[in-house]
Amino acid sequence: MEPTFDHVASEGLFIDLPSELEEALIDLGSALPAWSVKGTFLADSTIERYRAKLDSTPLFDEFRGSLLSTLSGTGAGYAVVRLRNIAQALGVGDQFLRLAMAILAEVAIPFQPFQRWPLWKEIGTNLNANPGLSTGTGYNAFHMDLVNATQPPDYTTLLCVRPDPLGAGASILSDARAAVSRLTPSSRALLTDAAYRYGSFFELSDVGEEYKPFPVLDGEPADRGFVRFTAKMLAESGLDEAHAHAAKELADQMIAGQVAFTLQRGDFLIVNQHYWVHGREPLGDGQADVAPEHRRLLLQLFLRSAGTTGPIAS
Repeated sequence: MEPTFDHVASEGLFIDLPSELEEALIDLGSALPAWSVKGTFLADSTIERYRAKLDSTPLFDEFRGSLLSTLSGTGAGYAVVRLRNIAQALGVGDQFLRLAMAILAEVAIPFQPFQRWPLWKEIGTNLNANPGLSTGTGYNAFHMDLVNATQPPDYTTLLCVRPDPLGAGASILSDARAAVSRLTPSSRALLTDAAYRYGSFFELSDVGEEYKPFPVLDGEPADRGFVRFTAKMLAESGLDEAHAHAAKELADQMIAGQVAFTLQRGDFLIVNQHYWVHGREPLGDGQADVAPEHRRLLLQLFLRSAGTTGPIAS
């Protein structure tokens, strides 16, 4: 029987690995060398060494094809790759992160646009942070990452090191283009205007220039444009009533079409930012009673599609 890599669960699209591939990747974990970076990008030499190892791994080529198809515009546009058994065997230290890095490098080129962070950026749980931020404990509304850059990452990925021990904090996603298709023509027209602002722009590399103001609808699908959306821009001053209403209508459609699932240890979520926005449900009440080392912890990594991996003029 041919192995099956993907199945649709009620809460989202997941990719499970057959046991034969899991066992091979567990063995491979100790054989992958430490990675190197060139500027903000994973070095080509590292990608080549990792690929050579993966190409000789049984069933990996089939898995890679399934993953790339799932993430494309004709596929789901996002995937949750379940490496739970591998995390159980290897832990979530260096060996596991090298393996995860190798897999992600088959999708696109890993890079870190934030100059002050390493390739894997920690997203922990900070009880003193604004609850709506990624490190906060509250509802993190729908958004795309680096919405105010002229060239945002093509993919954002989140690897679960520790889920919320209180059982909450589900990831939420919404098909941004499907949400746009349900809008009135007048709202879509308003969203093409460069009228929206959000966030600061400093200590960033290889994401182009600051885009301020920006249109929400940035290019047609055939042009691989983005739906430049973050719910937080609705609070920015200077947004007139008509443009605010159009953005609110889009936010409502995203919520209406959302999917939700809770990442477990060893799961990593890969989101094609040309198609989907993401966010998070609130964490469980009582975080103050959870020891800091036991609170929810994710690692974030960004990916740039081939062809735009060099430095981008600013």
